[in-house]
Amino acid sequence: MIYLAEVKEGERIQEVYLCVTKQVLKTRAGKTYYSMTLQDKSGMIDAKIWDLTDAVGHFEAGDFIKIDGSVVSFQNANQLNVRRVRRSEEGEYDPANYIPTTKKNTEEMYQQFLGYVKSLKNPYVRGLAEEFFVKDIDFIKRFKKHTAAKTVHHNFQGGLLEHTLGILRTCDFLAGQYELLDRDVLMIGAMLHDIGKMQELSDFPLVDYTDEGNLVGHIVIGVQWINEKIKLIPGFPIDLANIIRHMVLSHHGELEYGSPKKPAIIEAVVLHYADNIDAKIMTFQTLLEESEQEDNWIGYSKLFDSMIRRTRYKK
Repeated sequence: MIYLAEVKEGERIQEVYLCVTKQVLKTRAGKTYYSMTLQDKSGMIDAKIWDLTDAVGHFEAGDFIKIDGSVVSFQNANQLNVRRVRRSEEGEYDPANYIPTTKKNTEEMYQQFLGYVKSLKNPYVRGLAEEFFVKDIDFIKRFKKHTAAKTVHHNFQGGLLEHTLGILRTCDFLAGQYELLDRDVLMIGAMLHDIGKMQELSDFPLVDYTDEGNLVGHIVIGVQWINEKIKLIPGFPIDLANIIRHMVLSHHGELEYGSPKKPAIIEAVVLHYADNIDAKIMTFQTLLEESEQEDNWIGYSKLFDSMIRRTRYKK
């Protein structure tokens, strides 16, 4: 199989890919064309069908499709210009080839995660973490496999675990640097901040926002789940419960970024920036890995609103 991360400009591609999105659009001249996003486990690519001839069979988003096209460069990124396409038949493809997956060992990451759970000192905080990450087998199974996002960062199987673990490491370090921080509050906030994404986003191979995700969102979903688990722990202090809820409700930092509340305690401020740092670094890393530019300068990134460059320099 020719994976999308390996395609080169000028190459002809005859392969099966998962059609993630499909739009029927018109050029300025009024000509109808298809704009698509195709996916395999190595990543995604923008694709276009400019000529809707008899060689273009019927297909929809969510279908595995066999394409015949060529790779072109558009705005410093690869794009597929497709001439022929048809819906693939069962047996022509292995679904596992179309699920992007973390490059790290999931079980090793989860054992590291459990190490942070065991390190919590407050019995109520540790008890809440254990209700999710030790006792709830179905939750644990989904948490290990789920993506952290539809696009942009950690948008692969195992991405939610990898992202959460990255934030935990940063929060653990910062808690050791500043006595002001309540480590237990900071760590439980990091553990729980994105759990609602398991309900906000559908499972692979086709990740999209669920009805509940669009109508409620992962922040509120996460708080609802926390409320349910807190009920299982006798005597859970109400003040502590409100602080933990606040950590999740405010972790996006700003109302316009989807947080129902802005950070009101220092641990919530730290969690917001730790979350942002981990997401930004992974986004930048992906841009560097996917770029075929041999020069240090990668080009303009809309996500960072800046020209971006590799750090390489002459010693």
